[in-house]
Amino acid sequence: MNTMPRLTLRSSIFAVLLAVFFAETASAQTTSTSADEAAIAEFNRLYLKAINDGDIHTLARLTTEGHMMIASGGPPLVGKKALVDAMTRAFETTDIDETWAPEETVVSGDLAYQRGTFVVVVKPKSGGAETRLAGNFLRIYRKIGGAWFMVRDSFNSQPPRAPQ
Repeated sequence: MNTMPRLTLRSSIFAVLLAVFFAETASAQTTSTSADEAAIAEFNRLYLKAINDGDIHTLARLTTEGHMMIASGGPPLVGKKALVDAMTRAFETTDIDETWAPEETVVSGDLAYQRGTFVVVVKPKSGGAETRLAGNFLRIYRKIGGAWFMVRDSFNSQPPRAPQ
């Protein structure tokens, strides 16, 4: 009785089915991650536009109640009200021109983080010298009701390097 070909055939079929299953799973995860990364990029575009336009209403709409901003040189801004109040004061007295350059975005389920660099130029509306800051950021996002929101924003500015 020769059972070897039968086992090989069963093993081959099982291996093919496993390969198809894992290929479909990997494809679905890649699609989901790509879609999530695109949604986070769109969130960032809207959030940054609100900052640069001085649009406190859009910024408030894009901010969660549990939002926390952690910047070097000061205490964290905890909660939506704290962020909206601080940005309202900033928008009243300054024009802001900020850019972000994300270098890494990692999505895992309903959480994601993003790391990158930023440059912000702040110009007093009353005139005077502008302030330019550049540095690094690390942000945490959460998917809430199918949409992505930034829930933690941590950044530090760095003084310009001395010529070498």
